[in-house]
Amino acid sequence: MPYAPDFARLLTAGTRFTDECGEHVLEVHPAGEVVLPTGRVVGCDPLTGAENDPYTASVDPGRYPARAWVSSIRAEGGGTDRRVAALELVIRDEPVARWEMALVAGQDPAELGADDFFGYGVDAGTGTLADPVALAALEDWEYDRIEDVFLAEDPDAERGPVPGLVSAVTDETTGANVLTVWSGWGDGCYGTWVGRAADGRIASFVTDFMVLPAKG
Repeated sequence: MPYAPDFARLLTAGTRFTDECGEHVLEVHPAGEVVLPTGRVVGCDPLTGAENDPYTASVDPGRYPARAWVSSIRAEGGGTDRRVAALELVIRDEPVARWEMALVAGQDPAELGADDFFGYGVDAGTGTLADPVALAALEDWEYDRIEDVFLAEDPDAERGPVPGLVSAVTDETTGANVLTVWSGWGDGCYGTWVGRAADGRIASFVTDFMVLPAKG
């Protein structure tokens, strides 16, 4: 079977686990709102300049709350660290009856091997779930402006309870914004899943930053 996160643990505040980094405790924090003028969603690292297609699953245009699931890590030596384990875009606050991999046009889960998944590449240590309009507008920004808005802080510093949380309106006409968080342990490839309510409507999009150990 292709890889799928253990959502019962990943999206539960208070989940605990231990790995080589120390003892983890999952927290959930509000992360602002994401404006989707088209209702389409793109998962990507918005600071690399790479073009990414929207997922085939779309929603009504609107403003939707985001949540960050953060792992607070206590090391054996007494130090602490914080890593974003997942970024969730809440479309409707209803229980999820089933999960499916978020796909872009042309992707077929039947082609995946055991424990494989479709995901997006991260090369600047950040992830987002944003409207294509917001990302297209960001492409027109000068690098200095991107650096001032999204990269101004010390890379080892935290921005409050959610590491790397930044939200900036990139398209003034629609109000579309790009909301970023730091991507787990940094660069890599990360997948997004769509949660559907019992009636089949989309309840949320969740990007798993691979902090929580896989099942098994």
